[in-house]
Order: sequence, then structure tokens, then C-alpha cells
Amino acid sequence: MADSEMGEAPLERKQAVYRNLDERFEIQGEKYKGQQYSHIYYVRLHQMRSLLQSFISKWKPHLPVNSVLGLEEGKECIIVGTLYKHMKLKPSVLDEYSKERSAIPLVKPHNFTSTDDHLILEDESGRVKLAGPMLTPLAFVTGIVVAIHGKETSKGDFFVEDFLDAGLPPQVDRPLDSREDKYVAFVSGLSVGSSAFNPLQFQLFVDHITGHLGDENEQRISSQIVRLVIAGNSMHIQQGYFSGQSVAPKDHAKLTEPIRELDIFLTQLVSALPVDIMPGCNDPANYNLPQQPLHRCLFSGASAYNTFTSCTNPHQFDLDNVQFIGTSGQNIDDLYKYSDAKDRIEFMERTLRWRHLAPTAPNTLGCYPYTDKDPFLIESCPHVYFVGNQEKYETRLLQGPDKQSVRLISIPRFCETGVAVMLNLRNLECHALTFSTNL
Repeated sequence: MADSEMGEAPLERKQAVYRNLDERFEIQGEKYKGQQYSHIYYVRLHQMRSLLQSFISKWKPHLPVNSVLGLEEGKECIIVGTLYKHMKLKPSVLDEYSKERSAIPLVKPHNFTSTDDHLILEDESGRVKLAGPMLTPLAFVTGIVVAIHGKETSKGDFFVEDFLDAGLPPQVDRPLDSREDKYVAFVSGLSVGSSAFNPLQFQLFVDHITGHLGDENEQRISSQIVRLVIAGNSMHIQQGYFSGQSVAPKDHAKLTEPIRELDIFLTQLVSALPVDIMPGCNDPANYNLPQQPLHRCLFSGASAYNTFTSCTNPHQFDLDNVQFIGTSGQNIDDLYKYSDAKDRIEFMERTLRWRHLAPTAPNTLGCYPYTDKDPFLIESCPHVYFVGNQEKYETRLLQGPDKQSVRLISIPRFCETGVAVMLNLRNLECHALTFSTNL
């Protein structure tokens, strides 16, 4: 019997106004022509220095701003430049070659920091080693632009007495007039095709999101999900198939089966709600950031629906005037290798305060060699900042000095945890959903 005949109105999925803002991450017409990465550092320093100089007049108005070349021993001043972190344990190509030639296998460390690390500040005129306890090398990475207060010592170092980073960028007010509960669901690290992927577990997630699972209350909540964001590493394809060599006929299934299986799941999802899919480091996409959208031809079933959107990584969008930005996790994973923090959320906070999504690019994180812009600069503070493919679910509401409020979300790998994340657009509260096939 139809719902209307039973006197019950059928549930309808709620809608939200969506704007894709990935244009600045799209590579259109640019080509590799031997560009040097110095260009992106120059653009970053130029833009960030202009910003920091507007703050210096309030921070230390009595001190002169000098270049590195203009330092004078014993005279206090401020210098603005890009930090370079000298690391004894940082991997190099020559080291990798020598390890390959070694008969004894060496254990690779997960973190390359050491007590011997030190910081250097560089501008167009030169570089100077930083000294003193004010700047702890553990908390910083190469690529951050800061203002430093101090003086040159007799040894030629610059003794740091204080420093200033850009801080949280300005934020557009979040709309507060909505009284409706609307949810955005996040999931990452599906790894379809790997031994860790459990198809029954993910089918439970699909059935829940699409409203085919649960009691009346759960179905009502499912109808309030206005969008699903899949934040990278959706497929697991053996790296050997990306070497450029031809694939033997007997191996075709190994290459295509994960893609075909993911497309079946995606088709179920996009037939019920809008879905954004981002590439990750293990997906068949370009390796360097910003990663370009996964080609629609990979998903013959899902791409037939206008609710399917293949996005860049990083991904930026606006949903009912709530601003989102997020990555598939490479930026935070790289910070974890070259600096230290109490948790992944703290790394996320730092990128916002430094106003840069991927400060270690291009030093240790691959990125496109831009010559006239740095697309990873954060000019407007998002309301929601998410990062995929992390070890566990974490969240925090970050409050800024100018009433900024940012929901930070660390999304765990679904294939390992069975955890997805739900965010309420109305109040930015979020919670985890756990799916398990264990009895």
C-alpha cells in the first residue's frame, strides 16, 4: 500500500544550495616547461609579506623592518621571510640510492625530526640562521612566511625575541536563520579492491545514507543528508600498474575490478543524493597537488547522474552559505613527517594560522610548479575544514580572535575503522557513524 493511502506522507530528501569553488585548484592550459619552484615561493612571500606588514604597525610599531641583507649587529629590528627547516634526518635522493645499494635493509622512520634541527629565515636578499628558544623547530616546517623580531649576534645568527604569523584569516558570517537540521556526510579511505575493504560493511553505509536501512527515525535522519563527500583513496590499485608498461590480458581484471565495484556503489549513492568524490594519493589521478578530478569515464554508471561531482583535491565548496574546504590528507600527513604536534587536529589548526593549506609543498610535498600564483593560500576562513584518510575520528571547534569559528574534522580511513562522519549545517555539530559486520 502506498504511503499516501496509509495516511503517512513519504519522506523527501532535503535540499541545499551548492556552489563548487574548485576553480582555483583546476589546472587548465598550464604545461610543464621547465619551471622552477622558486616562483611559487616568491609569490607566497610577496603576498604574505604584504599581509604581515599591515599587522606589524600594530604589533611592533617602534621597530624598523629590514631585509636579511640589511641586518646590523646588535640592532633590534623585524625581518619578514620564509622559514627553511634544516633537518639532519630529512630523506634525500642520494640517501635513497645508497639505501637501495645496501645489502642490509634499513627501517624507514615515520617522523624525520631530531634535536639537531634548526630554522633559517630567507628573503630575496639572503638567509640567516635563527637562534634562541622562542622558535621551537619541532613546531615549524619549511615554507611558512613569518615576521621575526630580534637582532643579529656576533656569530652572524639572528636571535629571535618574538615572532608573528598571519593568524586566522577573516571569515564571512555564517547564516543563522535556518532552524532546519541538514547534514553533510563525510567518508574517506574506502580502498575498494584492497584486502582491508569489507564490501558488506560499506553496503551498510550505502543503505543507511540512501534511507534503505533502519527504523522510521533513522530514515528521517537519512532524508536530512543533503550531500556526501568522499575524501580520497576510494580505490586500491597495485602501484605496478601505474608504471607505464602495458598490462597483460590476465591482469586486466585486477586493474578494472576495483573501479567497476566502486562505480556500482557510487551509482546507488548518486541515485539518492548528491555526491562529491575527491582523488587521493592512491587513486588513479595525478600525484602532485592540486590533484585534478577523477575522470568521469571511470564511472560509467555514476557519471550518468547530475548528482555526481568529481572534484579536485583540495576541494572547496559552499553549501547553504556555509563555506567548506578540505583535503584527502596529504598535507597533514606530510606535516606529521616533518614536525610534531599532540594530534592531527593541531596540525590542521596550524595550517589555518599560517594561512596555507600545504606549507611543505613543494619542498617535501609534490605540487604543480605555478609561476604566477600559490593556490594553497587561505584568504578566507572556512566554516568547516576537513581532512581525510587519518588514523581516527577527531573534531574540534576552533575559535579565532575576531569571532571566527571553524569546525575541524579529521576523517578516519573507512576500510580500517568503519567510521563515517555527519555534520549538521545548522549548528556545525558533528558525530561519528560506525558500521560493523561483526556479531
